[in-house]
Amino acid sequence: MTRREANVRTSRALEAWFSTNARALPWRVSGAGGMRREAWASLVSELMAQQTQISRAAEKFVPFMARYPTPTALADSADAPGGEDEVRALWQGLGYYRRARLLIEAARAIRDRHAGVTPTDAEALRALPGVGPYTAGAVASMAGDRPEPLVDGNVARVLLRLHAPAEVPHQPADRATQKWLWREARALAEAARSPGDTNEALMELGATVCTPRNPRCLHCPLSGSCRALATGRAESIPEPKPRATRRELFATTLIVRDARGRVLLERRASKGLWADLWQAPTDERDGMDDLADAGAALCARLGLRRGRAVEELGAFEFQTTHRRVRFRVLGVRTALSAGDAERLTKGGWRWAEGTALSGLIAGRAQRLALEAGGVGVD
Repeated sequence: MTRREANVRTSRALEAWFSTNARALPWRVSGAGGMRREAWASLVSELMAQQTQISRAAEKFVPFMARYPTPTALADSADAPGGEDEVRALWQGLGYYRRARLLIEAARAIRDRHAGVTPTDAEALRALPGVGPYTAGAVASMAGDRPEPLVDGNVARVLLRLHAPAEVPHQPADRATQKWLWREARALAEAARSPGDTNEALMELGATVCTPRNPRCLHCPLSGSCRALATGRAESIPEPKPRATRRELFATTLIVRDARGRVLLERRASKGLWADLWQAPTDERDGMDDLADAGAALCARLGLRRGRAVEELGAFEFQTTHRRVRFRVLGVRTALSAGDAERLTKGGWRWAEGTALSGLIAGRAQRLALEAGGVGVD
């Protein structure tokens, strides 16, 4: 059997399995010839699902698409005052808020360069902000039925177990292995009757059957040709990658209220950790500072008078993929005067309370900091 014939057989087995085993997800539409996706819905769902549990992405997808059914709807809304904050509020719970900002930028590009029509050509997709080879391959194949490959963690695991290649390491992050994976994925997509269904079946198989631990090999449509299973290595492929050491970061957050009970907020920088998110004034350092010094430094940044009384309200630890952040939450003991509050407003800070506060604070860490400081965030 030639490699092409083997890929045809593999793709047919995947498509047949997927037709009866695909999970019911809101962005999937079953029709004649298999699953079909609309291009904009496909782009939104792929960005939502990256590094996020699929169940959470599915939960957020429906209200997001109801509010922004087209790229133009999202772009126009984001251009309006407060529009980007509304997008982040709907994104809340998905994490990685940089993806929301990139989706906004992609929507603007689709509106301005493609007359509001999401492209299904892989090259045009890769030219959009935030769209890399994986997302371009997903949208092009699933919405455009184009023979474009995609490789994510699930696909890498299925292909490495299926072929157990001797010529490259069984580590998906290895450069040579990445080239091999994309080459194999392309060959499979080009042999498929429905590239979109084959690609989606690969991901679905990796997520539900060919799992990292305790793979359900007896239920796999590819078990008859799986080299890892045949050689007793299904659970040892891929090889585990070394666990990265999280960088430690120390954050001091200051809770400041005005005479009306409103809480002072600042917006984070547009790049870096938690980009663009609103938070109570926060100072981040690589080392632990004395509480009094940290509070004084934050008061100075706000232009508050020297010696203002500050008290410790709470502390907690928050972990991201690459960082361990140790938060200390401080509070100014007395409310700011109307004059100080007005001065800070003119300086670009923002006062918020109630539902307005809840709508602005999208990040989980930022909510925890406020809650540790006694501020309710519904």
